[in-house]
Amino acid sequence: MAFMSRFSRSRSGSRSPGRGDPGRGDPGRRDPGRGVSPVLSVSELERLLCAGKTACNHADEVWPRLYIGDQDIASDRRELAKLGITHILNCAQSKWRSGAEYYAGMNITYQGIEAHDSPSFDMSVNFYPSAEFIHKALCSGGKVLVHCTVGVSRSATLVLAYLMIRHNLTLVDAIRTVKDHRGVTPNRGFLRQLSGLDGILRESRKTSP
Repeated sequence: MAFMSRFSRSRSGSRSPGRGDPGRGDPGRRDPGRGVSPVLSVSELERLLCAGKTACNHADEVWPRLYIGDQDIASDRRELAKLGITHILNCAQSKWRSGAEYYAGMNITYQGIEAHDSPSFDMSVNFYPSAEFIHKALCSGGKVLVHCTVGVSRSATLVLAYLMIRHNLTLVDAIRTVKDHRGVTPNRGFLRQLSGLDGILRESRKTSP
C-alpha cells in the first residue's frame, strides 16, 4: 500500500517517547518546570489540543509500546506484524466490520468496544476496563494498538484515560504527552468526561497516604 511507505518514513524520523516501565504508575511524572498542571475548562482544553503537533500517521507511538492509530493500520496485517503489535483495542467495533476473526493466526489479543464519536456518548464506562486491558498488555511485554476510524477522538480518549489512571498524569499532562507524538482531538463530550475523571483522580491522590 502506498501509505505504508509514508508511514515507515515518518516513523523513522519521529521522536520516540521516553522509555520506562509502562506497567508502573509514576506519581511524580510532570513536565520539568511546570509543577502540577492546572485544571482547565473544556474550552481551554480544546485550545491546548489545537496547539503543538496536529499531524498524525496511520499509527503513532505515543507511549512506550503503545500506539494510537486508524482503521487503515488496523486492517493491514503485514504492517501490524512489522510493528510487532500483540494487542488491539478497537474503539469503533461494529457488526459491519470484522473483529477478532480478522487477526486469526497472528497471535493478537483483540478487544472491541462499540463506541460512537458523539459528545452525548458515555465513553467513561470504558475508562477503567480499557486501562486494565492496556496495562496488562504492556506489563506482559506486548505492543498495543488502540484505534478507531481516524484515530483522533475515541482511541485518543481511552489512551488519555489510561495515562491518567495508570501513570497518575493529570489530564493536561496526558494531553501534552500524547500531543508530542500525534495530533488528537477528542470531542467536547469526551473532554468533559476526561475532566471529570481528572477531578476524581486528583481528589483520590489528596487522600492517599
